[in-house]
Amino acid sequence: MTDRDDARVRKALQGKDFPADRNQLVEYATDRGEIDDATLTALAHLPEGRYENLDAVIAAVPQRPGTTSNR
Repeated sequence: MTDRDDARVRKALQGKDFPADRNQLVEYATDRGEIDDATLTALAHLPEGRYENLDAVIAAVPQRPGTTSNR
């Protein structure tokens, strides 16, 4: 992820309470209506699990959504 990608994910999840799982994160970002397709795709491709905070989400967002590599 680039710094710009990080900023988009942070904006999409601003105000979200944690912990949260992938589906809750995608739903929250979608409901807010402030998410572009690339950010939505990245969130949708997060590994399954619970995220304790926004930094954990940022660290887990795939570099190229849909692949198994995170970098």
